[in-house]
Amino acid sequence: MRPIEPTLTTELEHHIGSKSVGKAPPYEVNSYRNLVEHVAHLAYLNKDNLLFFRGQTQDFLNKAGASTFYPSIYREDNLAQREVEYRFALLDRASRQLKELFSKGKIDGHADVGRKRYIQWSILQHYGICLTPLLDFTHSPWVACSFAQEDNDKSHGYVYVFGLPYLTNRISINSEHDIVNIRLLSICPPDALRPYFQEGYLAGTSDVTTDYDSKPELDFNNRLIAKFCIPNTKKFWNAGIGKIPRTILYPKSDRIQELCENIETTVRTEIYSGTIGDFITEWVNLEQVLVQKAQKEYPRPLSAREAIQRLQTMGMLDKNLAYTIDELRKFRNLLVHEPDRVDQNSITQHQQELQQLRKKLKWY
Repeated sequence: MRPIEPTLTTELEHHIGSKSVGKAPPYEVNSYRNLVEHVAHLAYLNKDNLLFFRGQTQDFLNKAGASTFYPSIYREDNLAQREVEYRFALLDRASRQLKELFSKGKIDGHADVGRKRYIQWSILQHYGICLTPLLDFTHSPWVACSFAQEDNDKSHGYVYVFGLPYLTNRISINSEHDIVNIRLLSICPPDALRPYFQEGYLAGTSDVTTDYDSKPELDFNNRLIAKFCIPNTKKFWNAGIGKIPRTILYPKSDRIQELCENIETTVRTEIYSGTIGDFITEWVNLEQVLVQKAQKEYPRPLSAREAIQRLQTMGMLDKNLAYTIDELRKFRNLLVHEPDRVDQNSITQHQQELQQLRKKLKWY
């Protein structure tokens, strides 16, 4: 995607100094009104772009120390081409299954879901079913601030402001900036309640999947205008407004959520049937826990290998456990990328090791 040079207020320019917005520390605001005032000035100064927001509990940094915002399918340093292809194979299978479920259930909009991959990817991403080349945004600073405080056990949260091209349709593709922007409220059926409460949008680099010239061109820090740090307290909110409750951000009785619940597991077991699928599913559960625990101390995108190393440094894994998990990681890569080199007995043995490890760790 094409990078932009943000126009900042004098106050924000003084704060970041000679650094880029991504490398500078976030600007601290004490109230929601104060944040909205900053956003109003930024919207006026950056008229060529439409402002969008993200709220996060952590400020994830890359190795250069800059805030980073890769779509989930591209996250991980030194991402191998074979791994990208595997992730897209999962996405393709999940998309096909989503089409089948929408058609079978005769859900409003099933014809569009069947024809347009961006709609399929948007639903899968927004409901957290699998990795996709799209990143979640909201058009509402209120929603972003609520997400920054949601499930947050730290003293602060983070709100980011991005500049994206103006929308031209419900799926807007800007060839000059190489960005696709999807308005979820326009493409999701009314049975999908979550996007309406979250004022959700999704964006990605257009016409790029497994083949890209440079990975940094896929990072939305190219479109970052400002980043703010907000206190994780009720005092942040002004009278008459407060954090959006979790029950509103993630409403119950969402038919599309219920429809999607089984896709993630079945996708892996269908691509890799039998014990292969069982092993992959078991490994994914472990990998997610490892990365989540490591990121509490190291807030940046981590591979499984990096997470293992970090947890050993933190004293959460001893040398033997770290070695065992790393050997399982290597076996997973062999199984995914060169399955012909793996026999059935070896798969069964490694799956048993994973199950024993789960009981020993008691982390999930």
